[in-house]
Amino acid sequence: MSVFAFYLFAVSVIAGGLFTVISRNPVHSVLWLILSFLSAAGLFVLLGAEFVAMLLIIVYVGAVAVLFLFVVMMLDIDFAELKAEMARYMPLALLIGVVILMQFVMAFGAWDANDAAEGLRQQVTDASVTNTAALGLILYDEYFLLFQLSGLILLVAMIGAIVLTLRHRGDVKRQDVVAQMMRDPAKAMELRDVKPGQGL
Repeated sequence: MSVFAFYLFAVSVIAGGLFTVISRNPVHSVLWLILSFLSAAGLFVLLGAEFVAMLLIIVYVGAVAVLFLFVVMMLDIDFAELKAEMARYMPLALLIGVVILMQFVMAFGAWDANDAAEGLRQQVTDASVTNTAALGLILYDEYFLLFQLSGLILLVAMIGAIVLTLRHRGDVKRQDVVAQMMRDPAKAMELRDVKPGQGL
């Protein structure tokens, strides 16, 4: 039964990732992405990593994928124009894809298992240590510096995305708190004598 579940989840992950990329409707792409996330969580459960599986469901499915879905459904995006721009850069994208594929082949061709990895796996699968505790020991003890560096890289990427998308638009009204506080009531207000039965 576990072997059948593994193949079912593995095929679902691959199919979800494939249809995420090739779907024409962006809403369908996000739904296929959610399927691949759920299937990956199932694979983590089969591996005995229930904590990571729940994190994947709560964080990625419950927050990130739903945010993608809201953004795609609420923004009025001209997808025909985006596809035309994508076709223009297709040769460069194919070249980059071939280079990345060659790098993967070179990396996995010279793959060699680390001797310390077996000890870490035994530590994780030890019955006396729970999943969450073993994950915490590995992240915050063995690889604490790398974990903090990855957080700093994500912070820099977030700041860079904000800076790149921050544009000052002149046609948007912005609140000037200082000007509102320093205004003269005599100039800001005007008293009018409205006669009964007449409008302004």
